[in-house]
Amino acid sequence: MAIELKYIVGNVSDLSAAVAFWRDTVGLKLKFQTPEWAEFDTGTTRLALQPASPSNPAGTWQPGLRVPDLAAKRAELQARGVNIGRPPHEEHGFLLSLFTGPDGAPVSLSGPAPKA
Repeated sequence: MAIELKYIVGNVSDLSAAVAFWRDTVGLKLKFQTPEWAEFDTGTTRLALQPASPSNPAGTWQPGLRVPDLAAKRAELQARGVNIGRPPHEEHGFLLSLFTGPDGAPVSLSGPAPKA
């Protein structure tokens, strides 16, 4: 099954300051920004930023993977002993879930939402 790295999500203590750094200092093109999320146009893999939280401390990063069949990939991971967490939820037209990687690192796993 094909797996794409779609996002790298940075957890930041100050979203506005982090956006300014990546946009104005580094020179990335800001795609959009909300109070809870910022995304840069960086090709097929996006750099995204979100405010830090107790479960996502500032300075940590999370990969976001996308697969064509989320249910099948979750079942495969679970069969291999991976903690796949809660059932997926729909967000922005995709089903989104998390699994736990090495050292307890969260990994986002998404796939297409069922068509209505």
